[in-house]
Amino acid sequence: MNNTMSINNLNQLDPTFMYTKIFKDILLDMEYDERSIKQFITYCRKNDCGSRVNIDLFEKEYHAQSAIWWYTYPSFIHSMVNYALCSMEGDTIINMGFFIRDLHQQIQQLHQQQINSYHGKPFTVYRGQGFRKSDFEKLQKTKGGLISFNNFLTTSTDKEVSFGFAQCAVTEPDKVGILFQMSIDPQIKSVPFASIEDVNYFKEGDEILFSMHTVFRVNAITQIDDNDQIYQVELELTSDDDQQLRLLTDQIREEVRGSTGWQSLGKLLLKIGQFNKAEELYNVLLEQTSDEGEKALYYNQLGSVHYNQGDYEKAIWYYKQGLEIRQKTLLLNHPDLATSYNNIGVVYNNFGEYSKALSYYEKALKIQEDTLSSNHPDVAASFNNIGGVYHKMGEYSKALSFYERALKIRQKSLPSNHLDLAISYNNIGGVCHNMTEYSKALSLYEKALEIQQKTLPSNHPDLSTSYSNIGAVYTNMGEYSKALSHYEKALEIRQKTLSSYHLDLAISYNNIGGVCHNMTEYSKTLSYYEKALEIRQRTLPSKHPDLATSYNNIGVVYNNFGEYSKALSFHEKALKIQEDTLSSNHPDMAASYNNIGGVYHKMGEYSKALSFYEKALEIREKTLSSNHLDLAISYNNLGTVYHNFKEYPKALSFYEKGLEIQQKALPSGHPDVATSYNNIGAVYSNMREYSKALWFYEQALEIQEKTLPSNHADLATSFNNVGGVYHNMAEYSKALLYYERALKIWRLVLSPSHPHIKNLKENFELVRKKIIKHVS
Repeated sequence: MNNTMSINNLNQLDPTFMYTKIFKDILLDMEYDERSIKQFITYCRKNDCGSRVNIDLFEKEYHAQSAIWWYTYPSFIHSMVNYALCSMEGDTIINMGFFIRDLHQQIQQLHQQQINSYHGKPFTVYRGQGFRKSDFEKLQKTKGGLISFNNFLTTSTDKEVSFGFAQCAVTEPDKVGILFQMSIDPQIKSVPFASIEDVNYFKEGDEILFSMHTVFRVNAITQIDDNDQIYQVELELTSDDDQQLRLLTDQIREEVRGSTGWQSLGKLLLKIGQFNKAEELYNVLLEQTSDEGEKALYYNQLGSVHYNQGDYEKAIWYYKQGLEIRQKTLLLNHPDLATSYNNIGVVYNNFGEYSKALSYYEKALKIQEDTLSSNHPDVAASFNNIGGVYHKMGEYSKALSFYERALKIRQKSLPSNHLDLAISYNNIGGVCHNMTEYSKALSLYEKALEIQQKTLPSNHPDLSTSYSNIGAVYTNMGEYSKALSHYEKALEIRQKTLSSYHLDLAISYNNIGGVCHNMTEYSKTLSYYEKALEIRQRTLPSKHPDLATSYNNIGVVYNNFGEYSKALSFHEKALKIQEDTLSSNHPDMAASYNNIGGVYHKMGEYSKALSFYEKALEIREKTLSSNHLDLAISYNNLGTVYHNFKEYPKALSFYEKGLEIQQKALPSGHPDVATSYNNIGAVYSNMREYSKALWFYEQALEIQEKTLPSNHADLATSFNNVGGVYHNMAEYSKALLYYERALKIWRLVLSPSHPHIKNLKENFELVRKKIIKHVS
């Protein structure tokens, strides 16, 4: 049973209600024959769905008019069909399609025969069952709201029998017993229901069976006999539904419409993310047809299956097979050609071949502009695709322009909760994110997630994209625990629904690695980054920009480990790919120059570091807004080099430029602001202005103690800095205390041979000797 509710809007129904309803409509329109039953029997035997005796009996004796008898017969059928409908398990629903149709039609026939016997008078039926406590808590919050049963629903006119079922449920510790008391007005137009006395296996006259998708309003919830384990829930059958969901259902029904029920079913399976079943279905359809138009469609749909499974080589092969047929059989400006061009463009975009992708997208758009209205959703899809290419090329203003054109069309032509709107909000959020407008990005990502939660099954891969996006914003805002929570939600969905080498899994591993890195858990970081790299190496061309991202990430970890030659090797691999595939002013090139500069910096080769840092800054000043956080990174890095050159006024100037941007763009307690305070403090310390230095160091420490884990390496840096000032001010006891705190953390997070530990031990020993000398 599905009893998904919303506290904010009591007239909302769970999205699975919509998809199973569309499933039902498709299945009821399809033709079945003896082969359908044979296929079901084969499926049951292969998957051990029931006992051999019952499967054999079903094969021998089942016919359409025995559907209710088999539904009530104590075998595998009842639980199998209802579980499949509740969990939206496509494979089982399709194999049981003939039975679902027969059962629905038999209930409908009985309903028509019996309806006059009610004389239009309301009556009451009951149902006893167990509810998980977490689900019951949701139910309690929906008084006055709607609840849907997506499965076939057995009820009884005998209250005592139903109460017995509710009592049985309380033997399980995580459940409460529920006695539903359902008020039925036969004059209300709803799903068919019927007394099944004459066709029921048990031949009992008190059972009323409802077909799928009954909707009730929750009127009251009361405790029975002061027992906090058993509750009575009063429901009233209603013709009301979720109006927004109904509009979306109509839209999606239109989108998945095919010339046959099987075509519609394939499109629906793709829509709900059941790619393996869609692949199986389309392969069968492809084998059975000799029609060239149908072949082109099935090749195209198989391309979409493989694209969503992350197998881009297979996807492009199928898309091109479909395109070849369409180019031979259709007019040059036929909309189906535009569909093929767009699909091929999407694959090239994921291959990182942006000019090819753009060429295909523009071909598609040209056809659409010639043949479709300017507000057609397919035109919006092309604008969106072109925006995606510019986004990946780092041309954010162009990307934003195309994304906004797509959004404008979608807002005019689609229901407000349509998934294409969620795509637009996610894409525009992505550009705002890249432009470091984090609050805007978060707002747009949350809009997208809200639509998806209302319209998608809870484990759909698109939800993982939104969780991932929100996690990325929280990472940039320095809220690492929130970021990790969202990234883990995304990973959980992807591990359940995608193949083990799907590129979205690489994104999840990469994201979680990034948070671990920010929390200075470097060993964990490396493990996640290497998992991401392994997937990308298996699935992407050797010069794909995402490989460069992985090489850069691993390089940064080795830099933090103090393994500079390894770090440099990875960063140079990344830069080589970027030089071959990206424009010379792409922001990712700046990141690589910055990373290489960072390694040379730590190796003490300051002139080389300066050269790479300046290359990074040159790109960023040309391509980014004046308050972009990547500029702050560049200013801070250059400040650090000039600091090492002992050019303190120059260093201070760069540090202050960086801090100014951060104070405008980041929350006041962000860890990066603390880093800038530390840098400025270090300059003042070198200029022997110790009181100023101490003030900046303490500002940094105050932020870090509030926002970072107690063993974070940046805390160690701050303790070391404060200790250094007290050392220079000859306050040796205080210096020793801060050095001890720094050493304790660094021993936990760095290798014993790391230069930081070596230098700190030397300072520690120096101070200790001075204290001993002072005491003696």
